[in-house]
Amino acid sequence: MPIRSAVAVLEDVPLEIAAVGNVEAIESVEVKPRIGGQIKRVAFTEGQQVTKGQLLFIVDRDTLYRQQAQQQAELDRDSAMEQQAEALAARDAASEKQRKSEAETAKKLGDLGVLSGQSVSQAVSTSDSASAGLHADKAAMAAAAGAVKADRARLAQTRLQMNFADVVAPISGRAGAAMVKAGNVVRENDTTLVTLLQLAPIHVTFGIPEQALVDVQRLSAQGPLEVEAGTGTGALAKGRLDFIDNTVDAGTGTIRLKASFANVDGALWPGEFVNVRLRLRVENGKLVVPESAVQQGVDGRYAWRVEANLATVVPITVERSFKRQAANGSVTSLAVLGVGGLQPDDAVVTEGQLRLTPGARVTTIGDRR
Repeated sequence: MPIRSAVAVLEDVPLEIAAVGNVEAIESVEVKPRIGGQIKRVAFTEGQQVTKGQLLFIVDRDTLYRQQAQQQAELDRDSAMEQQAEALAARDAASEKQRKSEAETAKKLGDLGVLSGQSVSQAVSTSDSASAGLHADKAAMAAAAGAVKADRARLAQTRLQMNFADVVAPISGRAGAAMVKAGNVVRENDTTLVTLLQLAPIHVTFGIPEQALVDVQRLSAQGPLEVEAGTGTGALAKGRLDFIDNTVDAGTGTIRLKASFANVDGALWPGEFVNVRLRLRVENGKLVVPESAVQQGVDGRYAWRVEANLATVVPITVERSFKRQAANGSVTSLAVLGVGGLQPDDAVVTEGQLRLTPGARVTTIGDRR
């Protein structure tokens, strides 16, 4: 009987948990304008990889230029009024000093009887008026200084808004579609201009059964666990587990995990679903055969062993199965066997089992794998 066969071999087999994951960007930013106005220019290409600080949009500054000129004029006016108030205060301070000296002299002369009480009262009243005028001047000077500070604050705010007219990328990442074009009018902190997604590094979120949580927690405490992810059409991306959720989903009986990947080549894309394998540990020296060699009978699982071109039935125990992906992207399903039954280097039938009977003579076609 023609058959195809493979050899049972000892391998270091990874103990893994398979799941379906979803790729998520670590950072996602909706870029919004910090000032309102008309978009003057779009300075990037949709889908472009942008760097932090790169110019994305330019908002028209004409209104801000006019506002700045008006505020500068108000500042100049209030600065002149402050100087005028300081000059009046200095003049009235000298006058108040003179009137105070005259009032003191009048009091002394009044005590000696040289001046009448009315003259003394008039001198004191004049001194008090000068003091009140000086207090008023100081208040006016303080008000003028406050107005100047307010003008400077408004002018600084306008200059800051002029800087905001250049909308730059807050993170490095890939730009999506531009939501506005040149000529559109946008409002402050309201209109989303573009969305930026960081693609490298990137996250993959997936769920595992709650029964595996204890092993994952124990092993991850010893060091980061290795995670592989891919779509099945190319090489697997390798990352590490860096997040275990704090609750189990009661509806599905799973717990959410998150792994990070360098994603330098951009193989993982936000939003896509990928096959995930969480590697817990590696079991050394396990006997493996292709999964196609395992047959199910009335008495359990068995395999056809080929020895001296004769086929014989060998009972086997399958501990588990796993998939091995080659560098070219091809995937092979392997069965991990328990103790007993087959031995290393035994040839087993992988194709043609239905035509076999115990002791049948066989001819192997193709190379053994």
